[in-house]
Amino acid sequence: MLRQDNMFAALLIYTLTLPFPLGHASVPLVINTWPFKHATAAAWSALQSGGSALDAVEKGCARCETEQCDGSVGYGGSPDESGETTLDAMIINGDTMEVGAVADLRRIKNAIGVARAVMERTDHTLLVGESASVFAENMGFIAEDLTTNKSVTIFSQWLKGNCQPNYRKNVVPDPSESCGPYRPEATRRERARRADTRSHDTIGMIALDEGGRAAAGTSTNGLTHKVPGRVGDSPIVGAGAYADSSAGGAAATGDGDVMMRFLPSYLAVELMRAGADPSAACESAISRIKRHYSEFFGAIICANTTGHYGAACNKVPGFTQFHYMVSNSESDAPILKSVDCF
Repeated sequence: MLRQDNMFAALLIYTLTLPFPLGHASVPLVINTWPFKHATAAAWSALQSGGSALDAVEKGCARCETEQCDGSVGYGGSPDESGETTLDAMIINGDTMEVGAVADLRRIKNAIGVARAVMERTDHTLLVGESASVFAENMGFIAEDLTTNKSVTIFSQWLKGNCQPNYRKNVVPDPSESCGPYRPEATRRERARRADTRSHDTIGMIALDEGGRAAAGTSTNGLTHKVPGRVGDSPIVGAGAYADSSAGGAAATGDGDVMMRFLPSYLAVELMRAGADPSAACESAISRIKRHYSEFFGAIICANTTGHYGAACNKVPGFTQFHYMVSNSESDAPILKSVDCF
């Protein structure tokens, strides 16, 4: 424990010395990953109509699910090895610290709505797989096919290309050349990770109401061609997103298999609690991952309870700048922001 405390103290000292400008302070505030402006607008509208920060996050993420933002959110995208699209989502109330999440959700398009139902209709935090889908149907969510012509085409082309890329290792036949079924290989071999900037995204959103009360959430259809059953960072509290109304909120996007190992959203919020400004907190969370995985693809957004905000991203080939959306009382429409990766 002492070693962990010393590491956090050292990271905080480093963070507090970083010369980052603050985003303009203003609440209420909506900030989300990627240029998903309709999602930002839906969340802002919810706040302007008297809704809570939690309402705003749900409405914003739900808009992306409906619009299939970038093909990485909602139905009809990111088919797994069997050609099926499954959804992950999470929502957190920064006032009560209640969390609801779903993973490997089938047949239900409104994943963020089911996540909120888990939070409000059960004493649990996370439901997964077929059982999560049955729960959703029992709660009145409509069962629908998540497959589209686009997802079928993606899957068919993948099969024709000998199932490349995939995320298998130490199996036979050689996964870099052939489709499965696979079985364990006797000798383990190292396989370099790819920083694929197009195979996985997420909408991550933070909302603050006029009183600085925070909520955050995520929604995604995960990693394209993932092994069935794979769950990334999005529905994991502290990894995909985190919020605490006494400190702020954060949300991450990118290579969830790597990022979830470091709980970057939780780390960023705790750094803000200790006095770091949001931009510095975001960069420190990214830096911690970079020390172990220098080529990972990822970014994070952060906002404190006064409405200051920031973002950071890891620089890799094809990803040198990260775009995100902001809406607050200083503008009549969502504003596209960007940060240079480092």
